[in-house]
Amino acid sequence: MTGIILLAAGSGTRFIAAGGEGNKLNAALSKTAENPVTVFETTLNQLIASGMPVHVVTRSENLQVQASCARKEVPFTLTDSAGTGESIAAGVRDTPEWDGWLIHLADMPFVPAEVFTAVASNLQQALVVRPFWQNQPGHPVGFARPMREGLLQLRGDHGARELIRSYEILRLDLNNPAVIADIDLPEQLRDSPLI
Repeated sequence: MTGIILLAAGSGTRFIAAGGEGNKLNAALSKTAENPVTVFETTLNQLIASGMPVHVVTRSENLQVQASCARKEVPFTLTDSAGTGESIAAGVRDTPEWDGWLIHLADMPFVPAEVFTAVASNLQQALVVRPFWQNQPGHPVGFARPMREGLLQLRGDHGARELIRSYEILRLDLNNPAVIADIDLPEQLRDSPLI
């Protein structure tokens, strides 16, 4: 079984430095909607729509993300992670029954469900699978079971970048800019296409 680890433990310092208020994952993405949906909830809904199991890694102080997970009955791991490396390792550690992991970032709410299923289905052919758009590497990044020990050793803020360099990547060239679109700045909340 392949599942998705959703990384939601970042501090969003660029967002706050640019004038954003609070954690960007809890910011409303669709302000025009009657019931505004946050960046995190939008991303989580896309993952759930894929039909794959989801496990969230977040910070102990982010009660809003934890509440969203509880409402959707999605398990989560709490971490005071110093970077994406530790977050990935924590998520992989807490999903020992999986035989493949898709690593996705919670501030990338526009990636549709079919991208997750495409990456997962290609894990049978390669140890690492990654979507690209116009030669730019995107997310989610898929890792097959033999990569587990390497994922568990990750530290720091480079995530799996160093680990990926040691392996040949199966590249999925997708005609979808969503695989590289994230929310880093407050104005991106206003300019983003609504799902």
